[in-house]
Amino acid sequence: MSRNSFNPTIQTSDTINMESNKYISKFHFITSGENLGDYFSQIEDVCRAGADWIQLRVKDAPFDKWLDIAEKSKHLCDAFGARLIINDSVEIAQRVQAYGVHLGKNDMNPSEARHILGREYVIGATANLLDEILHLPLSDIDYIGLGPFRFTDTKKNLSPVLGLAAMADIVAQCHKRNIRLPIVAIGGISASDCTDLLENNLHGVAVSSVISKTTDRIKVTKEFLTILKLNNESIDNCRQNI
Repeated sequence: MSRNSFNPTIQTSDTINMESNKYISKFHFITSGENLGDYFSQIEDVCRAGADWIQLRVKDAPFDKWLDIAEKSKHLCDAFGARLIINDSVEIAQRVQAYGVHLGKNDMNPSEARHILGREYVIGATANLLDEILHLPLSDIDYIGLGPFRFTDTKKNLSPVLGLAAMADIVAQCHKRNIRLPIVAIGGISASDCTDLLENNLHGVAVSSVISKTTDRIKVTKEFLTILKLNNESIDNCRQNI
């Protein structure tokens, strides 16, 4: 399956980013852990549960190892009809023909990434404050990862914790400024948080250790997907050569 074979959902066009009509899932799973080989079992479990958006986050690995993990992850995601997002690396996203890239505050500028990747790829960017969102090149990104919602030990150098009220206020301030890019909450989120976040106009959630560290990843993933009302038929269409 090529990265161009999806049929993305068209979103409203009355936004700052008029060209952003790409599919952005309400559920983003981010790989985590010290054992890089465990990433594949994480991806397979989450995809078997019905998730369609996998962000591959690889830290402190040589480029060749990272690329190898990304290529195998892309094959696995393709088997389930899931979209692979590469964390941090525009080059690897391009090399493996991922669905897109997610850029942190200290990564490549989204405008430079857009110049390299073109309009076809999804580009996500991280923010913690409204001011950070306002300083993003909004016409060059497709969604914003906003957080942390609460404390999490998954990420080093954690930004100040926001909580529900602050997140809701940031989204409301964005809407007042006609910024309607999908904003995805991230950071220490549990399934029980999803309803409140959606009711306050967050587009969806991004999670990592709540799933990667559990003993039943499929069950926990399904809990999130049920609350988020996501249905994915990719399990039935899964190829046998995984």
